[in-house]
Amino acid sequence: MRFFLIEDDAVVRKMLEKMIHESGLGEVVGQAEDGLDVSIDQLYAVDVVLIDLLMPGLDGIQTMKKLRAQGFTGPFVMISQVENKEMIGQAYLHGIDTYIHKPINRYEVVFVLKRVADYLSVASSLDSIRRLVQTLENTKQPTATNHEPTLEQKARQLLLVLGIAGETGTADLLAIIRWLFEQEQQGRSIHDLPPLKELYAQTLQRVYKEEPLVQKEIRAMEQRIRRMVLQAFTHLSSLGLADYTNPTFEHFAPRLFDFEEIRLRMQELEAGEKATKCRINVKKFLTAFYMEIKNG
Repeated sequence: MRFFLIEDDAVVRKMLEKMIHESGLGEVVGQAEDGLDVSIDQLYAVDVVLIDLLMPGLDGIQTMKKLRAQGFTGPFVMISQVENKEMIGQAYLHGIDTYIHKPINRYEVVFVLKRVADYLSVASSLDSIRRLVQTLENTKQPTATNHEPTLEQKARQLLLVLGIAGETGTADLLAIIRWLFEQEQQGRSIHDLPPLKELYAQTLQRVYKEEPLVQKEIRAMEQRIRRMVLQAFTHLSSLGLADYTNPTFEHFAPRLFDFEEIRLRMQELEAGEKATKCRINVKKFLTAFYMEIKNG
């Protein structure tokens, strides 16, 4: 693999380069001490970008957003000693694929980067299979038109992955997804969601048009959504408990939920507790779910 390092500490850059080289993971093909001077032109043929979260000039999240906008599609691995859950959550929302803690140690760096290498290998194989299948389909049906899955189709696929396709709140979630899409089409940011009750009210108003809403309908929607999110939370926690390297768990658990709460739920499940005392951030789930299907 070919790595690019964006890290303001020269000692950390040197350590990472040495670990990557000695472990046989690949080579470091470029380095920068700040995100300001990095552009997509420097990332030609780069497989993975290792990036610090806190840097002078342009921080890690701002740098990721810039490079994504310029067209870089590879994974970002965040390196930081920051333990603020909100900041880490924002980093996941804006595109990091996994996380290495500072002070860095060889075991964690090699473990994480090998996991990223495995993911890229599987993704490459799946892409090759998709291209082969596509070629075969085009050969058999040369006049067929290929359509990109709609946002709703992607949402339904993700509901299956999260084990909540049969929940009663799925129709409410799909309605929220349509509302969020309309908000973005009108130039509004979906990262600044209104309070949940207001979000539910606006979503229901879109469905019922001119008919007056009653608080009972809003409360019912709120309960359905919360039950569904709780089910997804427990489903991912059970996957992680069975296999911590499960790709569904690794990818979605830190993106859709606060990872510390996921860890607590795993401990509850291991102890045989059916109920949970964990705090679930429904607003984060809705935002991250939408971003997953939009960018997926």
